[in-house]
Amino acid sequence: MDSAGGFARSSIGRKVIMASTGVILVVYVIGHMIGNLQVYGGPEGINAYGKFLHTFIHGQAIWVARIVLLTAVLLHIWSATSLTLTSRKARGIGYREQKWKESTYASRTMRWGGVIILLFVIYHILHFTTGTVHPDFVPGDVYHNFVAGFRVVPVSIVYIVAMIALGLHLRHGVWSMFQTLGVSHPRYIGAAHVLAWVIAIAVTVGNISFPLAVLAGVVK
Repeated sequence: MDSAGGFARSSIGRKVIMASTGVILVVYVIGHMIGNLQVYGGPEGINAYGKFLHTFIHGQAIWVARIVLLTAVLLHIWSATSLTLTSRKARGIGYREQKWKESTYASRTMRWGGVIILLFVIYHILHFTTGTVHPDFVPGDVYHNFVAGFRVVPVSIVYIVAMIALGLHLRHGVWSMFQTLGVSHPRYIGAAHVLAWVIAIAVTVGNISFPLAVLAGVVK
């Protein structure tokens, strides 16, 4: 227990926790997007997918997944916040002039991007999972909720902005994840860069296509 506590308190330990939970969250984001692609097959496909998620292993699987995801999110937020506070404390007096030499735009937006994503996730759950903020929510009818939700232009704009923030977060986050978990050999570093870009672009484009498809009448 002492060793585990010491590991979690160390800088490298918190980075490993952030990277490990990041793996779980990235896998979920990709799987969630692939599942939502069923909407292009019509009501039957996406509704059957939704029903499968809620009935698999007598409905227990979705709750296990939710607990794992919630734990991963909390640990990810804790480790990121803790590392940020430690970095600021070590830096002491703030820089009078900031010069971005070694960082990318994505890396400089990780913190506020994470806040946007967290707020969006809360809204997304209230919108499509519980229906609390959905004006025409029908329990069990995933296709209807999908189309009715994205027909509201401000809602679609919120989703598009959030997905851009997610793409930036993934681009730098996936790359940092590889580095933290030891994929830094010159032989693999190029492939890691490419994979980070591929994941970020695929998730961003795939998710943005949903509100655009509804607004354009492709999904109706």
